[in-house]
Amino acid sequence: MTENEDYLARIGTLIRDARQHSGLTQAQLATELGTSQSAVNRIEKGQQNLTLDTVSKIGSALDSELVGLGSSGPSNLRVQGETTLSGAIDVKSSKNAGVALLCASLLNTGTTVLRKVARIEEVNRLLEVLTSIGVKTTWLNAENDLELRVPATLDLSSIDADAARRTRSIIMFLGPLLHRAGTFQLPYAGGCDLGTRTVEPHMSALRHFGLDVVATDHHYQATTSAVTGARRPIVLTERGDTVTENALLAAALYEGETLIRNASPNYMVQDLCFFLEKLGVTIEGIGTTTLRVQGKAQISTDVDYAPSEDPIEAMSLISAAIVTRSSITVRRVPIEFMEIELALLEEMGLRHDCSEEYMAENGRTRLVDVTTHPSDLKAPIDKIHPMPFPGLNIDNLPFFAVIAATAEGQTMLHDWVYENRAIYLTELTKLGANVKLMDPHRVLIEGPTRWSGAELVCPPALRPAVVILLAMLAAKGTSVLRNVYVINRGYEDLAARLNKLGARIETFRDI
Repeated sequence: MTENEDYLARIGTLIRDARQHSGLTQAQLATELGTSQSAVNRIEKGQQNLTLDTVSKIGSALDSELVGLGSSGPSNLRVQGETTLSGAIDVKSSKNAGVALLCASLLNTGTTVLRKVARIEEVNRLLEVLTSIGVKTTWLNAENDLELRVPATLDLSSIDADAARRTRSIIMFLGPLLHRAGTFQLPYAGGCDLGTRTVEPHMSALRHFGLDVVATDHHYQATTSAVTGARRPIVLTERGDTVTENALLAAALYEGETLIRNASPNYMVQDLCFFLEKLGVTIEGIGTTTLRVQGKAQISTDVDYAPSEDPIEAMSLISAAIVTRSSITVRRVPIEFMEIELALLEEMGLRHDCSEEYMAENGRTRLVDVTTHPSDLKAPIDKIHPMPFPGLNIDNLPFFAVIAATAEGQTMLHDWVYENRAIYLTELTKLGANVKLMDPHRVLIEGPTRWSGAELVCPPALRPAVVILLAMLAAKGTSVLRNVYVINRGYEDLAARLNKLGARIETFRDI
């Protein structure tokens, strides 16, 4: 294979993975690009020469920074491995809570101030959407405090469709907007078709508030009608986090009582409930699967709220310590949402200390400082699988792949929630791990691993991408992780913060 053919094949594989992660078929991507399915097929097989303009258009359609036009290309990381970390690091505020609170700001025509908001790409896209419809957004200081002022009338006709399609969180605009506009259009990300598992539970919940949604060409066409007859409890068909949040956002501006059953009690849902209470909404059952909400017909109040810390980032940092056999202190860990993970790690042999509990700035979430110690781990007896809270968090499952690869013995991971996410964990084999894909949901990992450096393209899935970066910290020699936009969507300055602990990670761009 010539150097050019190898380059085209790598780009083709990257495009295929990004397309599949976006939920698009080859035919749907071809429609987006104004070309044929056969052309897309040739591109993914590395059999088609590509211009920078074509690659840029593909990246835009798939919400993946495949190439950056102008002075530089996509951001990459160069990692000098066999790192030992030391020191202490604070967990940043929850990305998922921050996203929900940005959507919730649409409920309030007063001034909303959110403290220490994660400045990540997902938040940037939502702010672009909010600004386009008339919301005034202002970063107040270097602490990432954010002020939002929502006008009495939103200009939904001017919505930034490109930014909206680049965030899956846009679906959580439906809950607050159904009370503020009788008829409106909302763009949706490619692949989010009505009737699919990820979207239909939202529609089922919001129909209780009179919302009717029809999927048109890349839009939700929404119409709201008055609710008549006796109100029934909303029974969520899926105990999803964003589904529960959407139902809560709709219930907050409904002047009456709403009963939500099979609700998610997860960390970002609790943060949203605490925020809504500060807006004057009454909520019973926070932290349980049954929520009783007494909403208000209008909300106009000045509110100041600090979302709690992110348990997924906490798991990321603890995993970094484990794989590098390091002693570090991870401060401000939301222990209620990490207890199962830490208990499982104890079973595997992790030695660690926890401080006394203290309160987060929201006054409700319990925090601890966790200090890790170098440990010889053994594979758990049973498979590792996620469960709804208070079980092991689905977003923390991938970190057990890199942890299991450092442990003695065989570990089975069962990612039963997501289709095909497990396949990205097999990329660890390129760094020396023994990871076998059993089926689209299960991988078998045998350790311990003698990690060795390699060059990889970042997979289009956030948590597996970070898992690869953590393995590179332990790998002998130099590794390169290309196109890390997906990591920047969910983490703020992760490489720089790891460097403060002793990692040697360099950010660079291809010219």
